[in-house]
Amino acid sequence: MDSPTVLRRRLGSELRRLRERTGLQAKSAADTLRFSATKISRIESGQTTLKESDVRALLELYGVTDEAELRQFISLTRRSTQRGWWHDYGDALPDWFQTYVGMESDASRVRAYEIELIPGLFQTADYARAIFRTSPSGQSQDEIERRVKLRIQRQEIFRRPDPPAVWAILNEAVLRRPVGGPEVMSGQILHLIDLAQKYDVTIQVLPLSIGTHASMSCAFHILSFADVPGEVVYVEALTSSLYLERESDIAHHELAFTRLSESAMSPKDSLSWMQEIATERHGRDN
Repeated sequence: MDSPTVLRRRLGSELRRLRERTGLQAKSAADTLRFSATKISRIESGQTTLKESDVRALLELYGVTDEAELRQFISLTRRSTQRGWWHDYGDALPDWFQTYVGMESDASRVRAYEIELIPGLFQTADYARAIFRTSPSGQSQDEIERRVKLRIQRQEIFRRPDPPAVWAILNEAVLRRPVGGPEVMSGQILHLIDLAQKYDVTIQVLPLSIGTHASMSCAFHILSFADVPGEVVYVEALTSSLYLERESDIAHHELAFTRLSESAMSPKDSLSWMQEIATERHGRDN
């Protein structure tokens, strides 16, 4: 079953298609309905929960009168307002990150480039715990454990009937940094190797020795979906995030990802290198 987040994106995509079919600009639609331009943008990108009254007003503006089509849109609207499993972790999940978790849960492909961290989908509980303990927000131990549980729950997507293909390019510094100490880091690296051997997971290491590269300034994720047109680029900051959907933005990040992949070790060499690093850390710990 599709998540509410993906259903909102599907609904938003259909509403955008209808608006463009009528020849209306987003600002004109917003002005006619006394919406803000931002509201139309968030509706069409699936970043907000839709009210039935808003959907009905948009459909009327776009000239949708067929009863069957109207019922289909209203049904999709109602399904998109249902709670996803991650809402049970609302106390441990920032509002700005909920959209990402919803998208991730239904993505058919995730491509990630990380500069400092192991991607959340790959983190062990001990690694995640060590990260959360250094959070500047000063969380209690119970809050930390809730966030760890959420992070591990996200990884259930690997065991769904149609798991996503996940391709991660990791800066070498991600694997060199001893998060939680040598033992925790060794276990984390071995976990990466296990994921790559069990699931449709590709991992490449970007060596520090290559010098400058295609994305020096930021990490990013590119999410693709089987039943929803278009892709989404996710860029995260400390207290907020960006969801980029313009074709030019997508193309820019896809080109950067391609060039990063060309500069990185091959997947086979990356796994061999990680095995050496894990063995080295384990020996050092003993």
